Amino acid sequence: MNPPTTFSLALSNESATAHLMADLALLIGPGDVITLSGDLGAGKTAAARAMIRYLADDDSVEVPSPTFTLAQAYDLPPFPLLHADLYRINDPIELEEIGLSPLPEGTVALIEWPERAPSALPSDRIDIALSHRPALGSTARAAEITGYGKAAPQVARLKALRQFLDGAGLAEAKRLRMPGDASIRSYARLVRDDGVVILMNFPRRPDGPAIYDGKSYSAAVHLAEDVKPFVAIDTGLRGRGLSAPAIHHGDLDQGFLITEDFGSAGFVEGDPPAPIAERYEAATDLLAALHREALPEILPLAPQIEYAIPAFDTEALLVEIGLMLEWYLPDRGIEPTNNLRAEFVMMWRDLLAKPAAAAKTWVLRDFHSPNLIWLGERSDTARVGIIDFQDAVLGPAAYDLVSLLQDARIDVPETLELALLTRYIKARRASDDAFDPAEFAELYAIMSAQRNTRLLGTFARLNRRDGKPQYLRHQPRIWTYLSRSLAHPVLARARDWYKANVPPPLR
Repeated sequence: MNPPTTFSLALSNESATAHLMADLALLIGPGDVITLSGDLGAGKTAAARAMIRYLADDDSVEVPSPTFTLAQAYDLPPFPLLHADLYRINDPIELEEIGLSPLPEGTVALIEWPERAPSALPSDRIDIALSHRPALGSTARAAEITGYGKAAPQVARLKALRQFLDGAGLAEAKRLRMPGDASIRSYARLVRDDGVVILMNFPRRPDGPAIYDGKSYSAAVHLAEDVKPFVAIDTGLRGRGLSAPAIHHGDLDQGFLITEDFGSAGFVEGDPPAPIAERYEAATDLLAALHREALPEILPLAPQIEYAIPAFDTEALLVEIGLMLEWYLPDRGIEPTNNLRAEFVMMWRDLLAKPAAAAKTWVLRDFHSPNLIWLGERSDTARVGIIDFQDAVLGPAAYDLVSLLQDARIDVPETLELALLTRYIKARRASDDAFDPAEFAELYAIMSAQRNTRLLGTFARLNRRDGKPQYLRHQPRIWTYLSRSLAHPVLARARDWYKANVPPPLR
């Protein structure tokens, strides 16, 4: 059990309270419990209202005090939240009657007057004790924030974040929530009169179970463990004239960055969203330009510190596609036998010999529409803003082109995919007489089958393990892409195996 962690700070007005609650909102997730204690009028409901409005990304959301309703539920974009007020509770047993004992799973609980039912509080929680500070002004408050149990590291991180923002001169900036992704990172826009920047919160990835030859999944497939790879790759991309965000301030040990804000002009439009062809063409041209360069395998990170980009080797690729056996097939009611597993691994080990022997380049890994921002005022390939590359590895050039042209989250028409694949091949041939289109088409098909096999398993895992069923809606699209790649002659054996053993996803 972690010892409690506490720190105190002065809040000069309601804006300062709102900044504190927004900063805390970056660090919490489903299952966390935050209690707000203090006398009448100390600002508990104002603090709760600030957090709810920040998470809703809407300052107009009505957030009444739940003194009389006792509890109010909010279905907020990142997670459900329950705002409770225990002032009228006389006996902890009453909490069962109103659905607060036990607290609902997968929900953030924000509880005012926790002292009315202390025995019902979980041992892992964050308490914010608010008190008046009239000497500092009529609206001033003091806050003492304490983390108990598993929440103690969260409070320590909150303190570090506040110190980082203060050191960057951004403590008074308005916070605007930004949508997250499936990762452990979180983001906020920081707004001041002189412009807007982005705060990245990139905590060190917790170690998972060591079930892949003594490694966790993230270590086995070379996912970034902390913010340092992002900084190194960012420097490498910017040094080649590409549009990765400028880093204005950073704390590499804590995992906080202040970066340039590229805005929100995307690569898709319409409902349902569809690719904007001109922008996809620019992204394709960027990859062709990057892939014809001789790129270093080691990059500078800080004075006298270097970062070696890991290799996307066969073992890492096999661990990734193993998610189909571990998660997708069981999700479709199939428990793979040992023989089935052995066939799958042997088949894929043979297929992956081709990418293992191919020339290596930087594989940015998730080079697709959610991670690309259109910078129309710039020129040529600099119009493509790249924001997600911390998991970059050394691997075959075809991988990132597959990521772009077989976007897991939107439908890319096959005619557009083929046109852009042809555009890429022409650009590569124009600068390299040795470039072999047929060989590249083989690698493209293999990497497509590998990536889409992995994604079927990843999205099943996000549903079953992480409680994120929204990712299942992408599986039929991924199945379509997988079927396209399996049509290539080099995947004939795999096509027969998948047809015999892998059912399509439910629609």
